[in-house]
Amino acid sequence: MIKEVRTRFAPSPTGYMHIGNLRTALYAYLFARKNNGKFILRIEDTDMERYVEGAVDIILDTLKTVGMDYDEGPIVGGDYGPYVQSQRKNEYMKYALELVEKGEAYYCFCSKERLENLPDVNGARKYDKHCLHLSKEEIQAKLDAGEPFVIRQNMPTEGKTKYHDMVFGDIEIDNSELEDNILIKSDGMPTYNFANVIDDHLMNITVVMRGIEYLSSTPKYNLLYKAFGWEQPMYMHLPPIMKDAQHKLSKRNGDASFADLLEKGFLTEAIVNYIALLGWSPKGNEEKLSMDELKQMFGVEGISKSQSIFDEQKLRWLNGRYIKELDFDKFVSMATPFLDKSKVAGKYDYIKLCKLIQSRIDTLGDIPDLVNFLEEFEAFDNELYTHKKLKTNPDVAKDVLPKVREKLASLDDWNETSIHDTLIGLVGELGVKNGIVLWPVRVALSGKASTPGGATELADLLGKEESLRRLDFSMELLNK
Repeated sequence: MIKEVRTRFAPSPTGYMHIGNLRTALYAYLFARKNNGKFILRIEDTDMERYVEGAVDIILDTLKTVGMDYDEGPIVGGDYGPYVQSQRKNEYMKYALELVEKGEAYYCFCSKERLENLPDVNGARKYDKHCLHLSKEEIQAKLDAGEPFVIRQNMPTEGKTKYHDMVFGDIEIDNSELEDNILIKSDGMPTYNFANVIDDHLMNITVVMRGIEYLSSTPKYNLLYKAFGWEQPMYMHLPPIMKDAQHKLSKRNGDASFADLLEKGFLTEAIVNYIALLGWSPKGNEEKLSMDELKQMFGVEGISKSQSIFDEQKLRWLNGRYIKELDFDKFVSMATPFLDKSKVAGKYDYIKLCKLIQSRIDTLGDIPDLVNFLEEFEAFDNELYTHKKLKTNPDVAKDVLPKVREKLASLDDWNETSIHDTLIGLVGELGVKNGIVLWPVRVALSGKASTPGGATELADLLGKEESLRRLDFSMELLNK
């Protein structure tokens, strides 16, 4: 049993927030909260070649947006700071030199050319421990001469290294498969692998969650813990999120980041909810879960060993549920920027529009396409009047629309109620079902098979002058 749960999210500031990264952060956060532990944020910026300006702000903003409050990290501080690796540079060299003294690591002065000429075994060039055999005098002479060097981990060549993963169980690797990893690079900065171990120990991290790609390399980390005489953390490796059965999600392949999904009109709560279910299943059947519910329900036993497929259609469905349950005033506030991007921007009553569209969209990004017809009206196929269930067709429309036009033209008080009463009154006069009148009017006013709202709402939105103009245009189309 873990005495104190301390999880961490340790992203590299290399740009956008990948969906996979966000899920790792979420699981680490939920596990900490479920077990009354601490969730730590650490920025791993030792690879300066990949550093992207502003990426740290993206990480901080994303965590704040989704509601993952970290207990220690940049901005909030803590007892184990600093929480940015580049600010801890001196720590790593000290520990690397300790390993050199113990014979668990060694200086390597090999040139790039020599490394490139190592034998190629199964598509990889494994380092041959050449510099391990240098004498202390040779090493000191090279250091005094200012020769560039790295510090490598001295891996055992025999035996096995075994550890227990909380998801995948016992994992065992032949030590002969392990390469002498570089711990300190020639610029004096630590590699990701080495800094990771040092920081996890110094920050007292007790549970490490990360992608399954580290499952087979974790023995390298554990050998470092063993060399220092430190207690190893518990490990939880997570299966990948896939685009399809063969391809992982990748920004390079055009797959959406968290920011992209927000821009498409997905709600933060829906994204978090959906990502939580990509690789973890709650005990019940409910799929719509709030952050508080996730905190209460999350557990290792629900984590799958199999990869998950990111299905945007499933996310759309879940997002639609969230939108439909939004407080109306909040929906108006969230929908307004998307209405402002549409062709109806500033031309219609947004409150009226929102009442019509809230139940008819799955993402906020659907809004422009749904409402643009209010400003885009052109010739359409008369077959749209055909509705088998309502038993209407172009001939019915040709008969009904002139009568509708006459009735609406005589209306002095143009509003939803008066329009409705007028159309239903005509239904009564004609002795037909509602759809015989309302469907042709809806098509004639929109030129679409699907609209937010029916004939009455559309006429009210468009106003009397535009409604009559569209009726005239549509009747002309019918008579061509």
